[in-house]
Amino acid sequence: MAAALALFFKLIPLYITVALGWVAGRYLQASGRHIAGIMLYIVTPSVVFSGVMAAPLSPEVIVLPFLVFGLSSLLGYVQLKLARRVLHDGSANIIPLCVGSGNTGYFGVPVALLLFGEEGLGLYIVCMLGTTLFENSVGFYLAARGRYSIKDALWRVLKLPSVYAFLAAVALNLAGIGIPDIFVPLFENLRGAYSVLGMMIIGMSITSFRGLAGNVRFTALAFFGKFVVWPLVAILFWWVDANLLGIYEPAVHKAMFLIAITPIAANTVVIATLLDTSPRQAAGTVLLTTLFALAFIPVMISVAF
Repeated sequence: MAAALALFFKLIPLYITVALGWVAGRYLQASGRHIAGIMLYIVTPSVVFSGVMAAPLSPEVIVLPFLVFGLSSLLGYVQLKLARRVLHDGSANIIPLCVGSGNTGYFGVPVALLLFGEEGLGLYIVCMLGTTLFENSVGFYLAARGRYSIKDALWRVLKLPSVYAFLAAVALNLAGIGIPDIFVPLFENLRGAYSVLGMMIIGMSITSFRGLAGNVRFTALAFFGKFVVWPLVAILFWWVDANLLGIYEPAVHKAMFLIAITPIAANTVVIATLLDTSPRQAAGTVLLTTLFALAFIPVMISVAF
């Protein structure tokens, strides 16, 4: 219980940041769309690059992002098929982003640091890269297919720099090349901006707290996929590996479980805003899951850990 309370209070600054974003959007006319472009094309690739460069890349660790990426893609595709049966307002293509990824960076990194310390944080970041790759490839593609042809959607994916940042960092890391000391403060500052701006853009996208859930069917599907299906998949992976495969240590299982219980990614709002695909619906649902996670994560961590 003490750990749950400590985690609860640790999350409060994240919600204050969302509130500040709402104030900026409501009273200062701050544009979430402009910040979304900066986040997607500059800040996020920088965080991905520095995270991979700092990670210890053994063969098992290198596989982790692709394992998470595969699970995210499978969950996102299955939920998209379900969403298209019940949603007819053009918002179905945002569901894969809601379900397949999570707020593993802006929200999850501070929580992982509290739970695992600096040493365990590295493993968590490597796992987190899988959701980042999903967001910037398959997730973006499925969202863009709601408005663009297959050719145009694929072209937009190929223009996303996070994929290339990941590949470049893996190559440099394996070659034994590190980030020069002079650039380390720059990447640390970008990581701080990643967390602050990512949470603020959620608040900026909320123009009114009335009808926050929007389409209730959309919100229900997003909650079910994110807080029921993903955690069950993570628990299944934990059990199979611990009892049958024996590939990973418990720290990896815990990192995967934390990824599964984080709220919907703030980048969902970023991408929905850039594509102009139900951005208010996405923002409202992201905010609701973020509020829900304030109680959900401490309880789940107390039970599982």
